[in-house]
Amino acid sequence: MSLRAVMIPLTILCVIAGAATSPAVPEAPQAPRQRVEIGETAPTGRTIHVDEGGDFQAALDEARPGDVIILSAGSVFTGPFHLPRKSGDSWILIRTSAPDGDLPAAGRRVEPADAARMPHLLSSRDSVIIADPGAHHFRFLGIEMSPSAGGFLLNVALIGGHESSSAEQPHHIIFDRCYVHGDADRGSRRGIALNARHAAVIGCWISDFKEEGADTQAIASWNGAGPLRIEGNYLEAAGENVMFGGADPAVAGLVPADIEIRRNRISKPLRWKKGTGVAGDTRWSVKNLLELKNARRVVIEGNLFERNWAQAQNGFAILFTVRNQDGTAPWSVVEDVLFANNLVRQAGSGVNILGRDDAALSGQARRIAILNNVFTDIDAARWGGAGILFQILNGTADLRIENNTALHTGAMIVAEGEPHRGFVYRANLTSKNTYGVIGTGTGPEAPTVSAYFPGAVIENNTRFAGNSIPGSSAHARGARLGADLAAVCAALAPEDRPLADCGHSAPLRSGN
Repeated sequence: MSLRAVMIPLTILCVIAGAATSPAVPEAPQAPRQRVEIGETAPTGRTIHVDEGGDFQAALDEARPGDVIILSAGSVFTGPFHLPRKSGDSWILIRTSAPDGDLPAAGRRVEPADAARMPHLLSSRDSVIIADPGAHHFRFLGIEMSPSAGGFLLNVALIGGHESSSAEQPHHIIFDRCYVHGDADRGSRRGIALNARHAAVIGCWISDFKEEGADTQAIASWNGAGPLRIEGNYLEAAGENVMFGGADPAVAGLVPADIEIRRNRISKPLRWKKGTGVAGDTRWSVKNLLELKNARRVVIEGNLFERNWAQAQNGFAILFTVRNQDGTAPWSVVEDVLFANNLVRQAGSGVNILGRDDAALSGQARRIAILNNVFTDIDAARWGGAGILFQILNGTADLRIENNTALHTGAMIVAEGEPHRGFVYRANLTSKNTYGVIGTGTGPEAPTVSAYFPGAVIENNTRFAGNSIPGSSAHARGARLGADLAAVCAALAPEDRPLADCGHSAPLRSGN
């Protein structure tokens, strides 16, 4: 079902909360200060061929910056393999022997079917790839990585994690068009632990990360200084598909920063959900699709987020929830986040934002902008949870929600905890349902706005049903309401546009 087929706006909301309080002027998120460069560089050194039965670790130890290591496609190499620290700043390329034309072009995504043209790196213990402290300038192109058959690994690729200074972290590491997966039956905990500087995962297929009774991720970072770039991938995990934080950094004061998450499909398969009629294993612990617990200067744009249900968590697809996870990182923050031009669908609830950790001392969630996104099939009956669009808790600052379109079955906004400063909610096109804006201990609409959002600007919004907030104006002529659907489609990866019906006159369907 397309969004345009059901959009019949009924009311436009406009209110400035608190007559004695000046209207909010939120501070905009700061943009990333650094960016990972992902363009390929021409080799300047030797070519080292490693055929079936050859010694890949010896090739890694022997290689010098500028060299290319070619692993024969279809061959199996058993690790673990260590990336050693070397002098020099030229890249060591580790690639399949298959010609470039046998893989998707640069900027496109591989699929499991491409594994036939890749070498396969395996391990039954530790990790398949382990970056030594300070290892740098390694690029993997067209490589399959997984646990040995029937095995389970904590990390398939462990790129840092225990270094106590940023200078010792691995850096300049790129996974390009690789197939990284857990065991089909047992899963594994994590695909890539990206605790590094200047590291990227691009055009990869990362799947089957699942575990019973524990959190799992396709990509996670808790001790990586950044910049980090996650672009154009398929990312699948039962727990948090992508997570920043989740363990306290070993580097004092570290907040992963300068992060780009663009043009990914971030999804859970229906075979992991009970009651869908799809055969599969439903015992895995399911939580959310993206969680930021400790991160700053993050751009999340052009992603397809899909399929998240209430199971080990309450069904929210996206979490910006500050956590001093183990109680030793009181500097933890979630700040300077841009969430724009994304399609979020098939989930129990939408976005959960926590201003401060409610279990330990932390910094604040602040300067977050949620702009021009589409949320569809946010449905409590189908996916569990409460069908809430935005849950905003415990004192955020400078939160701006603007030009979003949503079909959801629960409240538009739920609030609790300390009041929120600098809140703007403008030009959104959403459902009202039983409650529009509701808070713990307050009546719906104006009482909640007054108590939890002093000085807020809530204007030019349209809801599909129900009454407007008391005191709202009738409408703002000429204002664009909701998301620019063409802009959302254009921001998605080319592989994902057909999934959203972007080639049709009524794009961005809710999916199946």
